[in-house]
Amino acid sequence: MAEKWNNKDGLKPKDLDGISNQQIDYHFETHYKGYVNKLNEIWEKLLSTDRSKANQNYSEFRELKLEETFNYDGALLHELYFGNLQKGHEKVPESFKKAVEKDFGSYEKWVEDFKATGIAFRGWSLLVFDLNTGKLRNIGADVHNTNGIWNALVVLSLDVYEHAYYTDYGPKRAGYLDAFMKNVNWKLVEERLAKAQKVYEVFK
Repeated sequence: MAEKWNNKDGLKPKDLDGISNQQIDYHFETHYKGYVNKLNEIWEKLLSTDRSKANQNYSEFRELKLEETFNYDGALLHELYFGNLQKGHEKVPESFKKAVEKDFGSYEKWVEDFKATGIAFRGWSLLVFDLNTGKLRNIGADVHNTNGIWNALVVLSLDVYEHAYYTDYGPKRAGYLDAFMKNVNWKLVEERLAKAQKVYEVFK
């Protein structure tokens, strides 16, 4: 029996400040669920693919394994993205500010770097906790399954593909980035960071 990834409909946010329900609906129903559906299809096909024909140039097994990571990471990063959005402006927790001050110099410098990463990359701006060093880092990814750091845990996920903002902002990505920062669920971000810090104590 194939492994199965279930859609998490409860993560779908609504009534955000500066990000319309229509934008979220297109994004969630088409793109996020598309990754989940395709991942489940790949897992089903992997049950019967001929592994004896695997090779680096082209084989069905290679293609399925390559697209498995693309769709797995696409589903996961979208769940993290939608999970860290909510209606209402929250105050940034002091514990989070202190953590980014330690690694970026100040909260403002972190925001500047996080947004610049969101402008510089085609797919994602991610705040991750690097278990190799115990540091917070902003990393960018052009596609879901490239540019990551091994042993890093995502603390805040920002989707900067065009499908995340074009309905509301067209090509003006900067306005979308400002809107995103207004809708961050900082309590959840703080919880992710605390969990990552605990893991690091075991990992180091």
